[in-house]
Amino acid sequence: MLYRLEIENFYSIRDPQVIDLAIAPNVTDPMHRFGEVYPGSEIKAPKVVALYGANASGKTTVLRALEFLAFFARDSAQRTVPGFNCERFNDEESGSRPIRLAAEFGGVMDLTPEVLERAQRDEPVEYGLYRYELVLTVENGAAHKVQLEALRQKPNGKGKWQRVFERDENGKVHGSKSFAITGFRHLEATLRPNVSVLSSFSFFQHPAATALVQTLRGIVATNPSQIGDAAVVGVLAQNPHLVAMLNRDLKRIDVGVEGLRVVDSPSGPALMFKHEGLHYEMPWLLESHGTRSFIRMFPFLNAALEHGGIAIIDEFDVSIHPLVLPDLLNWFHDKAQRNQFDAQLWFSCQSASLLDDLAKEEVVLCEKDNKGRSQAYSLMDVKAVRRDDNLYRKYLSGAYGGVPNIG
Repeated sequence: MLYRLEIENFYSIRDPQVIDLAIAPNVTDPMHRFGEVYPGSEIKAPKVVALYGANASGKTTVLRALEFLAFFARDSAQRTVPGFNCERFNDEESGSRPIRLAAEFGGVMDLTPEVLERAQRDEPVEYGLYRYELVLTVENGAAHKVQLEALRQKPNGKGKWQRVFERDENGKVHGSKSFAITGFRHLEATLRPNVSVLSSFSFFQHPAATALVQTLRGIVATNPSQIGDAAVVGVLAQNPHLVAMLNRDLKRIDVGVEGLRVVDSPSGPALMFKHEGLHYEMPWLLESHGTRSFIRMFPFLNAALEHGGIAIIDEFDVSIHPLVLPDLLNWFHDKAQRNQFDAQLWFSCQSASLLDDLAKEEVVLCEKDNKGRSQAYSLMDVKAVRRDDNLYRKYLSGAYGGVPNIG
């Protein structure tokens, strides 16, 4: 699980921001909201991370930072153009300051195939903490090349950070016992300045890089309002299992829907919905915005839950009724059935009423000052927030920040 995210000079975030979600061992958790960062870890982290704040306060920037880190580490070797798909903060000084991102999470310490197979069989292996750091050189206002890329680990979460690999600004890669460079040293010569070591080395079947990239495939991101109809239909048409899973939950979102099915039409696959009391099935375009929004995000939620990844959903509450949203969050709290692998959900939201269903450890607030600079902080960082506080009322009153100043 991911428990810490650091962001600097990235879109609307100018100055260093640290979102630390680590939860102390003595914090009670009767509702199973928190999960171990790794099996046996003393540190826990929330399974649900909700970002609140005024419009344009930086919520999307936080989610974008996490998504960019995952994309860069996992898929940057597929980029065919120079540069990076990110922006620095838009002031004169930041046009020459590096972009800095880092994330900390738990995982298996030995990345050899044999050990990873043992971990998949739930056999005893050594776990610990990882820290992935990325620094991008910015020149003339644009990210130019990787200045630093590093992966470090703390076996059993103890001691100092130990190098797994580190890449310097000249493209030199320093490995370790768990990330051997022997036999792959020639890849340094072809390592492009805008491509990660992990993505590049995994393309050539480096065992440790391949294992890490495969893990990162569990991080999926979306904004339901930006997913096209054809993409939704295409995914469901190719995954009958997903359609069956969706039909199990669809009645919770649309009170009249009995189920959906994929049919062939002259223009390709199409979705048809059976409604209680109606004689004919209804097509996709006649369904409510709320139903369609839920269906758009469902594959991402389900993928994280089935494999223990991270679902990143921007504008989570678009067209979804406020009384339905808590039920979706409960999927991630349900360790017994829905979330056996401690998947996480990171989302932005404007539905303040949902705060009644969240603990303070699950809330991150975003604010922007009069110079356009965003800051992000966990509600755990706000002093005197009690377990029995009415988060909904206090948030709307401005007690925690993260609300718009009107007038």
